[in-house]
Amino acid sequence: MGKLENKKINKQRSLLNSAFELFTTKGVSKTSIAEISSKAGMAKGTFYLYFKDKFDIRNRLISHESSLLFSSAVAALDKELEKRSLNFTEKIIFLIDNIINALDSNQTLLNFISKNLSWGIFKEALTTNVADNDINFLDVYHQMINDDEVNLREPEIMLFLIVELISSTCYSAILYKEPADIETAKPFIYATVRNIIKEHTIVE
Repeated sequence: MGKLENKKINKQRSLLNSAFELFTTKGVSKTSIAEISSKAGMAKGTFYLYFKDKFDIRNRLISHESSLLFSSAVAALDKELEKRSLNFTEKIIFLIDNIINALDSNQTLLNFISKNLSWGIFKEALTTNVADNDINFLDVYHQMINDDEVNLREPEIMLFLIVELISSTCYSAILYKEPADIETAKPFIYATVRNIIKEHTIVE
C-alpha cells in the first residue's frame, strides 16, 4: 500500500472515530459535519471526499462496528468448533451469546446501534465492508446454512426476525433491566430463537 493510500485510510478512520465519539455523546441529530471534521483535524470540505453526508457516515459506522462484533463472534465460534461439534441452531445461539456479551460490556455501542438501526441499514451492515478487516456476515450465514445442509424457508426473513428479537430485548434488558436483566432473559431469548429456526426449517 502506497503512502497516498495510507493517508486516505487514516483520514477516513479519523473521521469515523470522531463521528462515533460525537454521535455517542451528543447524538446524531445534534452533531454537525463541521464538528466531525474539526474534531478529526480536517477542513469541512475534506469530509465530502469520504462521505456523502452525516447519515452516510452514521450508516458506515454501524456497518463497521457491527462487522467488528460479528468478526469477533465468528472467530470465537471457529475456536469452539475445534473443541466440539455444533449443529446449525447451536452455532447461531453461540454467535448470539457472544454478541450479547460484547454489547453488555459496551453499552455505549449498544445504545448507538439500537437508536440508529433499521433493517435496511442493518442489511447493508451485513454486506458492506468499510475496513479491510470487515467481514460480510451474510456470506458467513449462507455458508453456515450450506455447511450444515439446513433447508430453510425464507432464510433472510428468519434472520430478520432473530435480529429484531435480539436488538429489542437486549436494548431493554441490558440498559434498563426490563423486564429482567440480560442473564435472566437469555434462556427465554434462546428458546425463542430455537423456535424461530424450527419454524423456518423444512423437514423432508
